[in-house]
Amino acid sequence: MALGDVGVFHRFARLYDRAMYAAEPETLTAGLDLAERPVERLLDAGGGTGRASRALDVPRPVVVDAARGMLREARGHGLETVQGDAARLPVAEESVDAVVVVDALHHMADVDGVIEAAHRVLRPGGALVVREFDPTTLRGRGLVAAEHLVGFDSRFLAADALAERVTAGGFRASIPDRGFGYTVAGVKPAVGEGTAGSPNQ
Repeated sequence: MALGDVGVFHRFARLYDRAMYAAEPETLTAGLDLAERPVERLLDAGGGTGRASRALDVPRPVVVDAARGMLREARGHGLETVQGDAARLPVAEESVDAVVVVDALHHMADVDGVIEAAHRVLRPGGALVVREFDPTTLRGRGLVAAEHLVGFDSRFLAADALAERVTAGGFRASIPDRGFGYTVAGVKPAVGEGTAGSPNQ
């Protein structure tokens, strides 16, 4: 996450859940359902107050965020938390079944690092699911302008561009949901399996 954005989220943490809409479990489940293993251990990277974790029926979600205030709020919801950078996830290699990044990737300066970190911590068959906003849509252009106006260092990617980067990161990528809000999912292949496949599904 961009350093300046971390400070804003830390200060805004107490009001965050009141200002934000609830996470949509259907869009996230569409990506998680592509995992080729049971999803029991999930990392909610850049997860803030745990909006995504609370929306999902997953036994062991862990919220990872760089902003201490956000983690305090997530713990208040009864969630396990770890302070850290999504591009350097502070968990062991091949120790989780899924990583979700919901409405947060545009705040992260090192997108390829986030994808690489997810690949490292996922077990084979695990899934990376990213929920983002498309800056090429009319609403997306408005969101880009609004975030820059309030001082965020946001960098948005269109769905196909993100899917290409997820593929380059060693995943089999797909786009189960398109629009202003879209979902890109990547499945980590088992050792010896390729990553061939169209990201335009």
